[in-house]
Amino acid sequence: MSTTTYDYAHDKGGVPIKMWTRGVPVEDEARAQLAKAAHMPFIFRHMAVMPDVHVGIGATVGSVIPTKGAVIPAAVGVDIGCGMMAARTSLMASDLPDTLEGIRSATEQAVPHGREVGRGKRDTGSWGSPPAEIVEAWATLAARFQRITDKYPRLKNTNNLVHLGTLGTGNHFIELCLDEAQRVWIMLHSGSRGVGNAIGSFFIELAKQDMRKWHINLPDQDLAYFPEGTDHFDDYVEAVGWAQDFAALNRRMMMTNVIRALRGQIAKPFDAELEAVNCHHNYVQRENHFGENVLVTRKGAVRAAKGTLGIIPGSMGAKSFIVRGLGNPESFDSCSHGAGRVMSRTAAKKLVTLEEHVADTAGVECRKDAGVLDETPKAYKPIEAVMAAQADLVEIVHTLKQVVCVKG
Repeated sequence: MSTTTYDYAHDKGGVPIKMWTRGVPVEDEARAQLAKAAHMPFIFRHMAVMPDVHVGIGATVGSVIPTKGAVIPAAVGVDIGCGMMAARTSLMASDLPDTLEGIRSATEQAVPHGREVGRGKRDTGSWGSPPAEIVEAWATLAARFQRITDKYPRLKNTNNLVHLGTLGTGNHFIELCLDEAQRVWIMLHSGSRGVGNAIGSFFIELAKQDMRKWHINLPDQDLAYFPEGTDHFDDYVEAVGWAQDFAALNRRMMMTNVIRALRGQIAKPFDAELEAVNCHHNYVQRENHFGENVLVTRKGAVRAAKGTLGIIPGSMGAKSFIVRGLGNPESFDSCSHGAGRVMSRTAAKKLVTLEEHVADTAGVECRKDAGVLDETPKAYKPIEAVMAAQADLVEIVHTLKQVVCVKG
């Protein structure tokens, strides 16, 4: 009987692929995409695949790609530094008001969210005039951003300062949750917003241009890469590192404003950030694995080094988990970043009815309109199966269930 906890795939000419996907569906398109990435000549040892794996651009979401001597910008993606933050408060469920509509409304007012740009209108997902605390926070990033834009001026005229401390759209959210002891947590999900998107898109295109210039044939043009030792490699690593820091700060500023909004709704004094966790799940960084220094790209995966706390959220109607990493070397110290989609956004809007969405989000103060059907619980894999498939990657510290969910 096999003692491995992952499935193994190995295509001739590529590195092995180790997949923590037992008991969860994996689409054929995702398997094909993984095989293409595994053929890149600079992949180190093997690729690790998380149970929330699904098709992405260039590389599958839910994959861990260790490289030596090169980096693939599309594997990091355009939502650079996207990730989660959670903070436990000293409040209990019994301290919350009977109706949670006021908390949801106050949160929506405290944090710009969504995106609505009409003729002559400001984008509702950005600050019209950023508050003083946002301007102060931006000052900690401004000098490094100036260095990047001195080299690449087109990145200057982007949504940078006005997007700091804002939520965005899609699968980004702010939630109020209860844990297994009925303690109140605040949890949110966002990344580097407009400026990160601009940086990611720009360098992905630059890598494609370099491949054409050097006549390098690729199994997929979205696997275009920068070799280490080139100016573009160094510039990308600098820019992506800055965007990751912007993303972490973005989450901290949102958390500050959500806590303030909650204090305006609940008279009882409370502490927050008693067990704060702030982790990326779309990023690249230098790490040491199997005795060698490598670049690890986690596209929809969380670092799960031994003892490190992380967050694995379910859909807007499911449980989420605060986890502690077990430091499994075979996964390059990684775990999943969520449940993972089983339906594309388009398919979800076609296949799931509004009535099903309302039923699946019963007990959650959230949007119940057709505009969020692409994020409905049925669009995602069952989070319990995803957690079972990675029992040797993380241990569950807290189980959270949302009672309020704000979507962009």
